[in-house]
Amino acid sequence: MNNDDKGSKTESLISNLMGYIDTRIDLIKLEIQTKLKEGFVGLLRAIVLGFAGFMALIFFNIFIGLLLNDLLDSHFWGFGIVTLFYVILLVIVILGVDKKLFTNMADKTFENTVYKDDKRNQPL
Repeated sequence: MNNDDKGSKTESLISNLMGYIDTRIDLIKLEIQTKLKEGFVGLLRAIVLGFAGFMALIFFNIFIGLLLNDLLDSHFWGFGIVTLFYVILLVIVILGVDKKLFTNMADKTFENTVYKDDKRNQPL
């Protein structure tokens, strides 16, 4: 083999390697773009569902307050009872619920996301 033949094979190999690297970079960019799109859609969906749920909760509480006002023949006791319920619930959550419960919920929620591959590669 002469030097020209080796040089062309080397250039061809380098060209193929550069093409492979460019393709891998494009693939990684596409994967990142797909993950960002999925995250954005999930966030947008969570915001819309959260807003709808929040509005439903607000109107339900107004309904309960007005119903209790009517039953108690009062203008304010129904709303006071609803408020007292939420104050009691707040105290129970602050004093009675351990942070480990929320940590466990977060661990279960994010179990199949970013660290999914790390858990599979760990020895048993």
